[in-house]
Amino acid sequence: SIGIDKLPLAVFIAKTLPLFLSIESGKLKSTFENLKQIVPTVKPAEVALDVPIMRKSFTDENLFALRKWKAAIDTLESPYREVFLLLFFSILEPCSFTSKDGQFLRIKKDKKPMKPEEALYKKVLDAEQDLLIVKNLLITGDVCYPEVYEGDARDLSRISFKKPPTIIITSPPYPNRYDYTRTYCLELCFHFVKNFNELKKIRFSLLRSHIESKVKPGEKPSHPAISEVVEALNNKELNNPRIPYMLMAYFNDMRKVIEQWSMILDNKGKVAMVVDNVRFEGELIPTDLILSEMAEDVGFQVKEIIISRYKGNSSQQMRKYGKVPVRESIVVWELKS
Repeated sequence: SIGIDKLPLAVFIAKTLPLFLSIESGKLKSTFENLKQIVPTVKPAEVALDVPIMRKSFTDENLFALRKWKAAIDTLESPYREVFLLLFFSILEPCSFTSKDGQFLRIKKDKKPMKPEEALYKKVLDAEQDLLIVKNLLITGDVCYPEVYEGDARDLSRISFKKPPTIIITSPPYPNRYDYTRTYCLELCFHFVKNFNELKKIRFSLLRSHIESKVKPGEKPSHPAISEVVEALNNKELNNPRIPYMLMAYFNDMRKVIEQWSMILDNKGKVAMVVDNVRFEGELIPTDLILSEMAEDVGFQVKEIIISRYKGNSSQQMRKYGKVPVRESIVVWELKS
């Protein structure tokens, strides 16, 4: 299998999870004890402190301690460095005032953050227990690790496929205003970016599904339904005037993605994709149907649209326009021969 993602954190996680299988029982705990001895001796790691939420998310004491633990982890050799970095990322939220909540990383001042050493030790014990369970379930023999690339689904020309893929299984961002560089801001700022400018560079490089998405001069919607929705929304009072631009940019990007899939898939190759329909100011956007029409335009046949669940609307929309269930679907396409 091959994994491709544009968010560096996602790529890191996908590459690191299989490395846990190479760790002997008890080694995580003993490595943690060694790190405890190193932490007081190292200089705090350089992190992206000019990103405003970094200062707001932690007590001064916790931020200093986390930087020291990060510096200590950076002294480890592979695979322990990667494994402990992943465990470290998993404690940033518990050690902060933040909570991953919908579109944002929210600050909750009434939250009581854990101490970094305590939180990391708990994660180490959890990981040791998980490894015992997983290794007992695994069939002995050679392990086939996935290939993982940091890449852009809008342009797959730089990915070297040994042979054409036979199936794509994916859940791309939905056109719902979520900005994953905000959701995972702490993780990115502790390791993947050095400053706010580098964070913004990642933000504007991702699939344009969030409200800050930039639209090129003269860019037009790539589907008639989106043209209609954009026109309707431009005539309404929106809580954010950039919503029409985001919708246009999202579907333009997804058309590029679908075109790329049609070029790299094997004959009769399939796509199974989770998508979410959305509603803004009473305007319903049937994402599953629009993307399926785009797929048919480039040579796919729609085999099935499976409704996985129905979701409610925001309380503001329901008060204004009534309750209309919005479906989350799995679209299944096959490339025509």
